[in-house]
Amino acid sequence: MSNAEPATNNVTKRDIRAAAIRYMFMACNTFNYENQQAPAVVFGLNKVLRKIHKKDEDYKASLNNHFNYFNTTTWMANLLLGASVAMEQKDGIQSKDAVQAFKTGMMGPLAGVGDTLVWVLYPTIMGSIAGYMGLQGNPTGAIIWLLLNIVFFFFRIKLFDVGHTSGLKLITALGDRLNIFTEAASIMGLTVVGALIPAVVKMNIQLKYQTGEVTLPIQTEILDKIMPALLPAVLTLVVYKLIGSKKLSLTNIIFLIIALALVCSYFGILGV
Repeated sequence: MSNAEPATNNVTKRDIRAAAIRYMFMACNTFNYENQQAPAVVFGLNKVLRKIHKKDEDYKASLNNHFNYFNTTTWMANLLLGASVAMEQKDGIQSKDAVQAFKTGMMGPLAGVGDTLVWVLYPTIMGSIAGYMGLQGNPTGAIIWLLLNIVFFFFRIKLFDVGHTSGLKLITALGDRLNIFTEAASIMGLTVVGALIPAVVKMNIQLKYQTGEVTLPIQTEILDKIMPALLPAVLTLVVYKLIGSKKLSLTNIIFLIIALALVCSYFGILGV
């Protein structure tokens, strides 16, 4: 580092938002198996940290500290990083150990919330709705999904602001409520996905039971009488179990379903 006079501690809202965008841009682009998202954190925060730490040695120590292992859902990371910046603004390089302890302690619980909401529920629910509407020739679901992604981009920047202004108090206050919130969101997501199964998954038996002059369609007169959409529900359960067993990849499961559909259709077992 040069020996030039360092910048003064005059962090602005623009600096905070720039840090959020820089981190969001690189969050997964520099991911590695040694310190995972840490290079993205350093890239995101280095300019605002330069304003906070007036001495070159303090600045280098802060950057090296942020190069330590870091991994959480990228959305939730904005809360942690915003709060980390606030801690370093308040106590300078003396907060280095506290910042690392804070990030290490909270990245796991927040990842549980973020992974459930962002990586599982949101794409599953919106993807199912958009896919179903697309099958009906209606692009509205895909358009809504695109618009939501744009809205959430600005929401993620706002999360960094929230973390910076009230991060420690907010995250500490959430505390035990995180697990409750995650469980409630999971139940909501499973309910929505479950309701979509009869509309999205189609599986009809074409076989008929015949004795003498009596013909009884198995699908409409037997299976549908037991429970409408029974076969789609069973198929979904089987696929869920296969995914959970981890013995087959998602690609293999898809090809298996296609092969099963082709064979059963050829022999007249399944039909439209």
